[in-house]
Amino acid sequence: MAGAPAGAHRALLEVAVQDVAGARTAVAGGADRLELCVALAATGGLTPSAGLVRHVAAAAGDVGVHALVRPRGGGFVYTPEELAVQVADVRAVLDAGAAGVVVGALTPAGSVDAVALAALVAAADGADVTFHRAFDVVADRPAALEVLAAHGVRRVLTSGGAARAGEGVAALAALAGRARALGVEVMAGGGVRTADVAALVEAGVDAVHLSARRAVAGDGGPGGGGDGGYDVTDGGLVAAARAALDAALAPR
Repeated sequence: MAGAPAGAHRALLEVAVQDVAGARTAVAGGADRLELCVALAATGGLTPSAGLVRHVAAAAGDVGVHALVRPRGGGFVYTPEELAVQVADVRAVLDAGAAGVVVGALTPAGSVDAVALAALVAAADGADVTFHRAFDVVADRPAALEVLAAHGVRRVLTSGGAARAGEGVAALAALAGRARALGVEVMAGGGVRTADVAALVEAGVDAVHLSARRAVAGDGGPGGGGDGGYDVTDGGLVAAARAALDAALAPR
């Protein structure tokens, strides 16, 4: 990677992938880290199987794979049974070769569920924990950062509360400064476009996250569900994001 400007930090590129082919494409395009999930377009992402984690981790080589642990679509308030499933899944995906996990849980009042978070972090047993975009639903995000830091969360994925990260640059800059003091990384994600990357880096985020996916047509057949189309990782989009990030970090 090109060197960062004097006084700047190094920002990483994370790509969300859903299969082995996508992992290979993202790594070839220059991804520094992968987030692995399934049903991304339909639900925002759900927990991948242990078998998928194992094969993606093997395909990714030295690039770390962080598995999303989310039992269903919809909101982020979970029953005790749903939390128990997530605790088991955290252990399962790490045993299958994930380098870290991506989790999130909220209370009915809309704050971080500290009890659930403590259980999930304990299940991770020292592996990296990222708090996902449930963070953007929280009303008091600075207070939420304090909770994440207190529970040993490594990073938070956020758009700054905006519909797209590119529209939340000011909020991301404020969060990044506060988070750095707490030892929490801020990863900008949510509708990231190549044109947004320079501003996100300037805001001081530690990583930029995007799915870099495109839809392809396919015949689902009887019982296949929907129109049978599915998403693939677009190598051109990954490479463009890599180039934009390197340009933003290049010495001036």
